[in-house]
Amino acid sequence: MTTPIANDSYAEFPARGELRIVRLLPGPIERVWDFLTDPEKRARWMCGGVTEARPGGKIVFQMHHAKLSPGETPPEKWAHVHEPGVTFEGRVLRCEPPRLLSYTFGADDSVVTFELTAQGAQVLLVLTHRSTGEDIPEQKNYAGGWHTHLAFLVAILEGRPTPKLWEMHARLSAHYEQVVPR
Repeated sequence: MTTPIANDSYAEFPARGELRIVRLLPGPIERVWDFLTDPEKRARWMCGGVTEARPGGKIVFQMHHAKLSPGETPPEKWAHVHEPGVTFEGRVLRCEPPRLLSYTFGADDSVVTFELTAQGAQVLLVLTHRSTGEDIPEQKNYAGGWHTHLAFLVAILEGRPTPKLWEMHARLSAHYEQVVPR
């Protein structure tokens, strides 16, 4: 018997510098793929920006979290991401529509990989974020950030209201501060 996937389960840390989050989403797989690659759809749960969906292509991250959480006041540490927002670029490493997308992310050029697997009318999403392993503070931030943004994606795909971004991020950051391996 397969263990059911809890769409609010915490990230796992299978190796130093690696985190993994698993979610089961309403399909079809092409719909989920669009939310990973289409700038307007990705902006609804994480950030906007073009994705050149080919190996070597550019991916732009236009993070403007005031659009995700209007009326919320971010923690001072994240105020610049909230308003006016930040933009940075990565490079697509692998692109196998609609099943696999892998790209560099952030100043440390860590690697984020989304794997999608159709399971009947649902889609299993496995997000893996790998970095050098020397950036434990960033791993804590990445875990809280991905967990929060995936909660937005789940809510949107299920047709439910999105959570309060900064409230959720604060709660998750406190959790990951305690559990990320040192």
